[in-house]
Amino acid sequence: QVQLVESGGGLVQAGGSLRLSCAASGRTFSIYVMGWFRQAPGKEREFVTAMGWSTSSTYYANSVKGRFTISRDSAKNTVYLQMNSLKPEDAAVYSCAATTRVGYSDTYYYTDYRYDYWGRGTQVTVSS
Repeated sequence: QVQLVESGGGLVQAGGSLRLSCAASGRTFSIYVMGWFRQAPGKEREFVTAMGWSTSSTYYANSVKGRFTISRDSAKNTVYLQMNSLKPEDAAVYSCAATTRVGYSDTYYYTDYRYDYWGRGTQVTVSS
């Protein structure tokens, strides 16, 4: 099992920045990719970004490219999501997820059901 705990959410003005963290514990050696998803009220959960756990591969949704950056600290088993130039439409509950599966395409990790473990999420609110 892998446990994931997010932190760093909060309230920020439009145009501002936030950094989310996701600390992994347990059988972290089994992780292949870590991802971030978000879900706004009344909307489906959507892919934000993902990163190889032991590779430099990164994946971004078009809506966040150039504004969000995913990174990791392997020594701390932690993945970060740096969010800049935040917009009101970025407001959502952000959840990190881990998968042990090896994908066969760049978009493989865009789908939430391919992730095995999930954190509880952290709220991001963006005021206009």
